Amino acid sequence: MRIPLRWLNEYVSTASVTTEQLKNKLFSCGFEVEDVIEINKNVNKIVTCKILEKSHHPAADKLFVCQVDAGKYGILQIVTNAVNVQEGDIVPVAVDGATLADGTVIKNGKLRGVGSFGMFCGGEEIGITEEYYDGAGGDSVLIFHDDFPLGEEVADLLDIRDTVFDISVTANRPDCQSVLGIAREVAAILKQPLKMPDTSFKGEPDVKTQDKIKVSVLDKDLCPRYMAAYCYDIKIAPSPKWMQRRLYLMGVRAINNIVDITNYVLNEIGQPMHAFDYRELTGGEIVVRRAKNGEKIVTLDEKEFTLTENNLVICDKDKPSALAGIMGGKGSGIKDDTAAIVFESAKFKRDNIRRTSRTLNQRSDSSARYEKGVDDASPELGLKRALALIEALGAGKVASTVIDENATSGEKKVIKTTTEKINKLLGIVVPDEVMLEILERLEFKCTLENGVLTAEAPAYREDVEDYPDLAEEIIRTYGYEHIISTLLEKSAITMGGRSPAQIKENEAKRYLASVGFDEIITYSFISPKDYANFGYEVDKLKLIRL
Repeated sequence: MRIPLRWLNEYVSTASVTTEQLKNKLFSCGFEVEDVIEINKNVNKIVTCKILEKSHHPAADKLFVCQVDAGKYGILQIVTNAVNVQEGDIVPVAVDGATLADGTVIKNGKLRGVGSFGMFCGGEEIGITEEYYDGAGGDSVLIFHDDFPLGEEVADLLDIRDTVFDISVTANRPDCQSVLGIAREVAAILKQPLKMPDTSFKGEPDVKTQDKIKVSVLDKDLCPRYMAAYCYDIKIAPSPKWMQRRLYLMGVRAINNIVDITNYVLNEIGQPMHAFDYRELTGGEIVVRRAKNGEKIVTLDEKEFTLTENNLVICDKDKPSALAGIMGGKGSGIKDDTAAIVFESAKFKRDNIRRTSRTLNQRSDSSARYEKGVDDASPELGLKRALALIEALGAGKVASTVIDENATSGEKKVIKTTTEKINKLLGIVVPDEVMLEILERLEFKCTLENGVLTAEAPAYREDVEDYPDLAEEIIRTYGYEHIISTLLEKSAITMGGRSPAQIKENEAKRYLASVGFDEIITYSFISPKDYANFGYEVDKLKLIRL
């Protein structure tokens, strides 16, 4: 799981620790950081400048001599072969001593006898792509379309420096397959407050999702919760650069604002989502059901699948529109002229998603997340976040209500134990007040009276079942270094030896071998004919099995 540090810091402050300290603290709490990637760490002294004058080089037809205003660096002369820059353009220039993204250090010099006191830069030299800034994806000099102040560091203006943690998340912690999930852990580790993503949306009071779409869940065992929301006056456009940058750091390609919102919520909250083109939902219906044997669907990646009743599908009135939890159908996807959408946010049974994904050999980021498990509260959090982003980005209008089919409050996991029992399991004494503080930092609702601890696990902690799980949460946060290494008690050490039955068996083996028998060790189930491979005549063969 890739976690950009700047994104993480929106929800919890890590200012109190260095990158290395945070890495070690995560490891101590059960999260191995496989790699720490420093993005554009060394880029410096690439600053903004304005081209005041551009003229031909006196001794080279393909070179130009430019006079630029670099703010606090003064008026500089730059020799370049760039044909795309003109007088008045604001461009990045690497001044004397600057370090480029690839580590190259720029020095003052001469080109064909004319002094050059810097170098104009494109996106590659700065270490950015089109996802970071329009025009940064080509080979030419980057021309800023913002009125940036002159002489300022481009790395700071474009906010291109970041640190990405590549974290290995164990199978029992699907709640940490998101930036928010790791933020919860970091908040507990560093004793910092957690700031939740904004999920508030205004909605249009005269428009209700229930009036636009009907949702029916026919197989509730495979779909414990299904939520939907209607959005209209949609304006399909590129998502803002800050969102594209974050998706890029997560390894996700930006497509358009609506699709990017679903991918953003998946990585931020951990909730897979899908957006249907409303006009493609025949009859204004969504039906969640098992597929019919032989039913076909073409997915967004243009693959056709023949389905069975073991596959769960999302259908309109007539046909399948998506493979539940895996991928949308080609016809229902977002298009350039899409004007209204329906967001889907659901919980699907993980075993069914895994089986369908493997049977059809069709995997996606959504299916990978569903296979690990989604908690009961996640669909609502994810849907509200997506609706808040629709309004925040000006991508469209949102209905004032949502559909919550098969809604359940979820079974609350309440564990009642004693602090004495936990300490006995850990082998050390953790003070009662420390236990309580740790569990509350991990968002458990706790009471402690006379040594009796009652703890209600948060909805997203489906891995917590009994008091040993509480003990694990306490010690991994308290610190394994508090456990003192001790030798085993003498009473726990026993001499080895064979049982009477084993002794008799060995005596029988030795006797039979001494009178000419052969001993072989075979698989439990083997045909007598296979003994012929050892040179025995099967009809004359007599076996003694011990």
